[in-house]
Amino acid sequence: MLDAKMKELIAIGASVACNCHPCIKFHTGKANEMNVESELTKQAVEVGKMVRNGAANQMDELLEKNF
Repeated sequence: MLDAKMKELIAIGASVACNCHPCIKFHTGKANEMNVESELTKQAVEVGKMVRNGAANQMDELLEKNF
């Protein structure tokens, strides 16, 4: 079972990946309230960026092939 801190870290990564500004503000605030180490939050952000960039790159490739 995931603990509450891990859930917030996952939510942070997901928020970054889907470009949800209110979500990232909410979940980073919750993580701060829970005293999640800033290094863990930064790592979650980086994972979210990798996912977001991967999806964006795939879309760019699709657009280049079709338009």
